[in-house]
Amino acid sequence: MDGPTDGVRGAAVTAEGFGLKGPRGWAFRGIDIDAESGSLIALEGPSGSGRTCLLLALTGRMRATEGRASVGRLRLPKQLAGVRRISGLGPVPGVTDLDPALTVAEHLRERALLERRFSGSLRGLLRPRAERANEAKLRIDTALIAAGLDMEKLPKGRRTSVRDLERLEALRLSIALALIGRPRVLGVDDTDLKLSDAERAEAWALLKSLADSGTTVVAVCSEAPDGAVVVRTGAQDAADRNSTEERTDDDKETADALAEAGRA
Repeated sequence: MDGPTDGVRGAAVTAEGFGLKGPRGWAFRGIDIDAESGSLIALEGPSGSGRTCLLLALTGRMRATEGRASVGRLRLPKQLAGVRRISGLGPVPGVTDLDPALTVAEHLRERALLERRFSGSLRGLLRPRAERANEAKLRIDTALIAAGLDMEKLPKGRRTSVRDLERLEALRLSIALALIGRPRVLGVDDTDLKLSDAERAEAWALLKSLADSGTTVVAVCSEAPDGAVVVRTGAQDAADRNSTEERTDDDKETADALAEAGRA
């Protein structure tokens, strides 16, 4: 399948007995994965089962405490920084939240600037201004096409504020922002949250197209789509999640982990 992200080289993702334990207990445990490069990996489970923590661990934003995993040739938990460099995060509440006051165009320009400043080479920074501007525009346009976001169809076009976006539009924008960095692995949280059946189908079709074009996609969901590599969370320690008090502690552990990931 030809697509706007052709040429992107994804990364295989594997894990064996992968787990993360915090002060209040296990966020996730006993995770096994064997996914080829360019796979759509669905982290399926109920809210509070450690799906988001697993997503952040697989993208190098959190350090696992048990087992092992690999992303491409990089090993986890030892090579977190390396995994962060080749992975990007779409929407993850508490970590990559969009600013509701900014417009779509402002978000895109800011991300392109940050990408050039902190991820580009010194030679790239010394290129003529016009050349750098063209490169940024190309990255933005390519990311928008890949994410399926047509800014001209938004209520106020490029000047549309994030607060005025529908849920699926915001999802596409978050993914486009991540794709500006040309990640080999893309992480997406709450993929099917607050979407109608038709919107959910659109979201999964988008992620499938990204995987087909080479990017490995890791997506948190309550119900995995057909054809995905399914990784279920919460099964290993389900017996420990029965009481309200224990489930509340688990939710607090997840919130603490998200706050820590936001500082990474």
